[in-house]
Amino acid sequence: MKTACTVVLLSIFAAMLPAQENGVIVSDQKIVGNQRQQNGDAFRLLPDSAEIREQPVPTDTILYNMYGNLREDNPKYSPKSPLWLCALRLVAGNGVTWAADRYVLNAEFARISPTTWKHNVQTGWEWDTDRFGMNYFFHPYSGSANFNAARSNGYNFYESVPFALAGSLMWEYFGENTLPSFNDVVNTTVTGAFLGEISYRLSSNFLDDRTTGSERVWRELFAGFINPSRFVSRLLQGKFFRVTTEEIYQKEPLNMTFSAGARWANDGRDFATGPMSESLTLNLDYGNPFERRTRKIFDYFKLRADLNFGAGRKVIDNIIGHGILFGGNSESGGREMLTGVFQHYDFWDNKTFELGTIAFGGGILTKLPISKSTNFFASGHLGIVPLAGNSTRLGPDTSQFRDYNYGGGLESKLEGTLNLGGWASLTLRAYYYWIHTYIGNAGDNFIGIIKPSIQVSLFSNFSLGFEHLVYTSDRYPRDYPNIHDVRTEQKIFLQYYIDNFKHEK
Repeated sequence: MKTACTVVLLSIFAAMLPAQENGVIVSDQKIVGNQRQQNGDAFRLLPDSAEIREQPVPTDTILYNMYGNLREDNPKYSPKSPLWLCALRLVAGNGVTWAADRYVLNAEFARISPTTWKHNVQTGWEWDTDRFGMNYFFHPYSGSANFNAARSNGYNFYESVPFALAGSLMWEYFGENTLPSFNDVVNTTVTGAFLGEISYRLSSNFLDDRTTGSERVWRELFAGFINPSRFVSRLLQGKFFRVTTEEIYQKEPLNMTFSAGARWANDGRDFATGPMSESLTLNLDYGNPFERRTRKIFDYFKLRADLNFGAGRKVIDNIIGHGILFGGNSESGGREMLTGVFQHYDFWDNKTFELGTIAFGGGILTKLPISKSTNFFASGHLGIVPLAGNSTRLGPDTSQFRDYNYGGGLESKLEGTLNLGGWASLTLRAYYYWIHTYIGNAGDNFIGIIKPSIQVSLFSNFSLGFEHLVYTSDRYPRDYPNIHDVRTEQKIFLQYYIDNFKHEK
């Protein structure tokens, strides 16, 4: 039953991908209105609508990507709301969250008053003791809502970041009776903007104001599930029911991979010695990293989430993502590359360790054609980690208190995929972190994850896969004995792939 439901949902997702413009697909390139202008190795696609042609163009003068989609929201249909109105929505969002905490969940921290506000303002800041998932998942998620109070109302990325900060400060001082915390304002603002921009762009890929009827309803609901803050804004602005004759949202090609299967978490390295649970994986690739163009912030990003069910309270096993801040494309000897500076969000929460990082650093993606039907894709990243949450020497527990230290350091990521003519693919993912403790048990921690996998095509977009995972944790606390831990997992899964664009031009 679960598999059948999954297939139905995936089919709906496939149907909800961005609609084609008024044109046709010719050799993987969209021809809009039968007009096309050569621009290097990509194409500048010109729309039929004079109304859009009259809009201000970006500084690089290219309105459309090589697939015929807008590279910026049409400003005519996305005017800026007044600053006071966005601020009011920010206050309302925090107010609704507080009311739910106070009157639905009856949370002790939500019992606020002018006395607690005065205490927070006069006493100052601390490093809080909230649980790992609260600080490194729920706070960034709330920050994304604050960010979209502006982003979904006509403001660009940079103009929306201060709203994530303002919403966090408002909550820290006035939304709870605990002292404002350094880690919360950083996680909520920085990772909130990261998740907020991703959710905004993903929801834009599903929205299409040219549609009506049941298709329109499903598009709005899916977009609202991805970005609830934008859903509320669209209702208040009347955009939910607005019908236009042209595309008005920025879109990039989107590849989605869904996997469902079984996972074995072993006791140490011994195969099949631990419990089995159900697993679900979502992998998103947004934007063609090898389209040669002027790069804009987050016009390429990658996000992967692994969920585990039946393995205790830790359902979200990991969320790994990165998005480009700035960079450029190049080609040499048939090898295509994207180099740039990226922002990273890493969240690991399993029985071996808890690790959450914010990172910024350089990265390179490359595609190397080996034969007509075989390609090798690789990426490498090295980032500085200004703030991380990392398990103590005792490892994760189930208490209501902090079981991790605050620190920072470096992280590196390597990924390579060999596509074998469409019938199979081999992938290796590797992550390595060095975290030096700032607050907590002093010491250095070295954490590594290696994930080789193989996928074999079955039919259509379905494939069968197997993944082996190795977790290593080497901890060198100053005041306690060193700890060395190795654990393995295995996954077998059915994978469904929705390809919205092809890497080959």
